[in-house]
Amino acid sequence: MDRTDAEALDAADPLAGFRDEFVVADEGLVYFDGNSLGRLPRRTADRLAKVVSDGWGTGLVRSWSAWIDLPGQVGDRLAAAALGAAGGQVVVGDSTTVNLYKLAAAALDGRPGRRAVVCDPGDFPTDRYVMAGLAQARGLEIRPVAPGGRLGSVLDGDVALVMFSMVDYRSGEIADVPAITDAAHRAGALTLWDLSHAAGAVDVHLDAWGVDLATGCTYKYLNAGPGAPAWLYVRDALREQLLPPVWGWFGQRDQFEMGAAFEPAPGIRRWVSGTPAVLGLVALDEALAVLERAGIGRVRAKSIALTTVAAGLADDWLAPLGFSLASPDDARRRGSHLALRHPEARRLSRALREEAATVPDFRPPDLLRVGLSPLTTRFTEVWDGFDRIRRLAADAAWDRYDPSPETVT
Repeated sequence: MDRTDAEALDAADPLAGFRDEFVVADEGLVYFDGNSLGRLPRRTADRLAKVVSDGWGTGLVRSWSAWIDLPGQVGDRLAAAALGAAGGQVVVGDSTTVNLYKLAAAALDGRPGRRAVVCDPGDFPTDRYVMAGLAQARGLEIRPVAPGGRLGSVLDGDVALVMFSMVDYRSGEIADVPAITDAAHRAGALTLWDLSHAAGAVDVHLDAWGVDLATGCTYKYLNAGPGAPAWLYVRDALREQLLPPVWGWFGQRDQFEMGAAFEPAPGIRRWVSGTPAVLGLVALDEALAVLERAGIGRVRAKSIALTTVAAGLADDWLAPLGFSLASPDDARRRGSHLALRHPEARRLSRALREEAATVPDFRPPDLLRVGLSPLTTRFTEVWDGFDRIRRLAADAAWDRYDPSPETVT
């Protein structure tokens, strides 16, 4: 493949025009880290400025009448645009870590007498830490197994909860959510899925798959900005059965009656623990308007095309230089990032940032992650980025950098 082939793909790309709806401050920068922080939609800055100046600046506390229902309103919009879920099952708020705790604790309470949980020993750290903390506090047994492992060997009548990530944060591999969820249900367990690396880039169908509980962040492929609030999903059949472990004022049935005892609000609102993060909710709402117009089906199709081109370049250019693909060969089983294994991935990531205007990221011990955001990444950007990787690798550019560990996001 040469660069003219990439240019032809860009010319034929039905989503090409959406890149112009995002802030691209430096056209020479190859940005391969949208799987950590997505680009800023242009309209978001204007929307936030208006909320700050008119809502906060002029309206003051009177503006809460327009803000108070945002967690559910934006949740419904997110559910339809990216999660394959009907309304009334998603709220936006808190962080992924907090939501994992809330959902997992409620699920454990909803399966009394069961003393085991199943989770991936290689999952993202916060997922593992949350489950380990709950297990320690409650005296539970953790049964470690990868999503693609022998799940049947650990599922029995003592398992209360199965918790996995839909897309592996290292390799980008997509778990078989319907099959795993079905297996858990046959054992009488509930399921909790982390969609942080899936929502906004992978076609998700929470309702159709029978998922019980799910959560994820909004600052990656959903482009809601740094520190934007996470979301949580509770399947309709469970909304009145499960009780959140954090009883907050916003989840109270009659919020402004200031009652002495907590009475959970009906439906999904009981899961709103504290004051909504208005600016983050507004930013997500604006970003979702872009995703709605693009359509998650077309976004997923481009995600597959982007990772296919990237995997082909990795095979042609980087394999001879000591790289190997740590992501699935089948593009349909990949999320929207590739993992390239190389013993000098840490120092190469630094060289790319400092010498080649290319921003990937590194994950220990030896993975260079290449995030490809369908709404903003061009095929020529993929070609240019991999060309820069091969040139620096051929030059052993890592030798110019200290081998001591450093933080690389």
